[in-house]
Amino acid sequence: MATFFMDNSYTVKVDGNFDFPLSKDDVSQLDIINSGRDKYHLLREETTYHVEILSRDFNKGFYTISINGNEHEVSIQTPLDDLIQKMGFAANGAKNIDSIAAPMPGLILDISVEEGQEVKEDEQLLVLEAMKMENIITSPRNGVIKKITVNQGDAVDKKQLLIEFQ
Repeated sequence: MATFFMDNSYTVKVDGNFDFPLSKDDVSQLDIINSGRDKYHLLREETTYHVEILSRDFNKGFYTISINGNEHEVSIQTPLDDLIQKMGFAANGAKNIDSIAAPMPGLILDISVEEGQEVKEDEQLLVLEAMKMENIITSPRNGVIKKITVNQGDAVDKKQLLIEFQ
């Protein structure tokens, strides 16, 4: 298992169709210079490419880039991302989640939302105190709160239902 995490190879998917393996060594050998904020000049096989990062979601590994004026959607998968997908954990991603259960036993310190409220992905829903730490529970997706099954001050068990989405 240790050698897996030592692997510095990535899979770069361009426009959802083309997969390119890319290692840390490949990246270090690129002839690339920064020419401004999010702008780069890349020289490869005697051809110059003008590259600009138009948008990024670093946590999800998604980027929109322009290469010589042509826009492309790029995703970068790490070896850990590949393993998670191979194990099937990514098959039913956060977009399909319709409820949130307590990840551990604890005490509900604060509830930031109400039933019927529209929420955005990563928006704070509630605060769960567990093992003397405050854990902020955020929304896994955009949606509407259908039901809140706990109240502020409630003690909850691991896997106890907290919030349901419509």
